[in-house]
Amino acid sequence: MSKPSVQPPGLSGRMRLYSYDSPTQWAWGAAVSLAAALGRSLDARPRARLLLSGGGTPGPVYRALAKAPLEWNRVDVGLVDERWLHPNDPDSNARLVRDTLLAHKAAGARFETLTQPGRSIEQAVATANMHARSPADVVVLGMGDDGHTASLFPRMMGLEQALASPAAYVAVDASGCPGAGAWPRRISLTPAGLLPAHTRVLLIRGERKRALFDRVVAGDDPLEFPVRIALLTPGALLQVHWCP
Repeated sequence: MSKPSVQPPGLSGRMRLYSYDSPTQWAWGAAVSLAAALGRSLDARPRARLLLSGGGTPGPVYRALAKAPLEWNRVDVGLVDERWLHPNDPDSNARLVRDTLLAHKAAGARFETLTQPGRSIEQAVATANMHARSPADVVVLGMGDDGHTASLFPRMMGLEQALASPAAYVAVDASGCPGAGAWPRRISLTPAGLLPAHTRVLLIRGERKRALFDRVVAGDDPLEFPVRIALLTPGALLQVHWCP
């Protein structure tokens, strides 16, 4: 079961934290919350737009969400960010979404990858921003061990420009950022792209991530921990789903 917990000072007024006793409860609790948010969008408009993050954390939530009884043929699924890889590459976020969400009831969703063979990164960003003219309804974020979110890394060259960009998506170069691993060239959502969403969700697991998130909430500088954009960007409160 989810349960409330005491929040540290700082940005705590911009969030709600849901704590779970087990990874299974966490996955289903977050999935039920996401399904409800998508359902509200579908009740209000012809289509809903869902943006998903990659990484090692969200797979169980996506597998649970795939079983939600929604009109998935009216849902557009996009990505929060992507490494500059072929969309079928095993290390791409697109592959993760295909393998975890786009099955069962969610198989009928319309999926938009950020990269496509034969397109330059500039063309890919332009296409992403064209799709973003239909604003996101629900955005699922993650948080790295360095406090990054999307492909916005601490001390990344051009981070300030990316945070201030009026475009929903930008190309970034995370060279020299340990959290970027072997993939410095990336496409990332910006605060401008996050702004319209009526639901923003952060998925984290483990005591280490919880301790880091307490540090995130206690401050207000997105250059130190870019995940703070989830709290600092005006609009919806951040829903944080955590389990040990």
